[in-house]
Amino acid sequence: MQNSISRQHIYLISASLFLLIFVLIFAFAILIPEGKEYRIKRIDLKKMSKKLREYQNFHNETFDTLKTLQGKNRRIITAFDMTFNPERFEKENKSYFSQLSVSALDFSGVEGSFAVYEVNTTSQISSPKSFYNFLDAVNKSDWVIAVNFPINFKRDGELIMSSFTMKVYCNNKDKNSSASLSEAK
Repeated sequence: MQNSISRQHIYLISASLFLLIFVLIFAFAILIPEGKEYRIKRIDLKKMSKKLREYQNFHNETFDTLKTLQGKNRRIITAFDMTFNPERFEKENKSYFSQLSVSALDFSGVEGSFAVYEVNTTSQISSPKSFYNFLDAVNKSDWVIAVNFPINFKRDGELIMSSFTMKVYCNNKDKNSSASLSEAK
C-alpha cells in the first residue's frame, strides 16, 4: 500500500503544526506571565484608586470647611490685612469720647505670624456707658484690636479721664522683623 498523502497536505499539516507550536510558545512565554503581572497591577490600581477617592473626599470636605470659615470670618480676615492708621482711628471713635488722643504707634515685635503694635490712648468720657459703646465699636472696626488691662479711670469733675493700652494685630507680610520695624517708622 502506498501512502497517498499529497504534498499540499504535508505542507498544510506542517504549517498547522508550526502555528500550533508558535501559539503554545507565545501563550506560555508571553501571555501567561503578562496576565499575572496584569492582575497584580490591576489590584494595585484598585488600591490606589480607593486611596485617591479617600484623599479626594478629605480634600473636598476640608475645602468646604475652609470656604465656610472664610465666609463666616471674612471681616476678620480682611481686618488682619489692614494697616493701622491712628488718625483714622481717632476720627472714627471720637464720637464716643469728649477728647481722644492716640500716642505714637510703636512696633512691639512679631507674635507668631502677626505684627503687633502697641497704642497708648488717653480719653475723656462723660459716662462708662460710652466707653462700653466704644469697645463694641472696636470689635466691629476694620482692625483687630485687643484692649489691654488695666484700664485706668480717674474722675475729673464731670468728666472721667481714661487711659489704656491697645494691641493692634496685622498680618506679618514680611517675616523679617527688622523690615517690619522699618515699615512702622
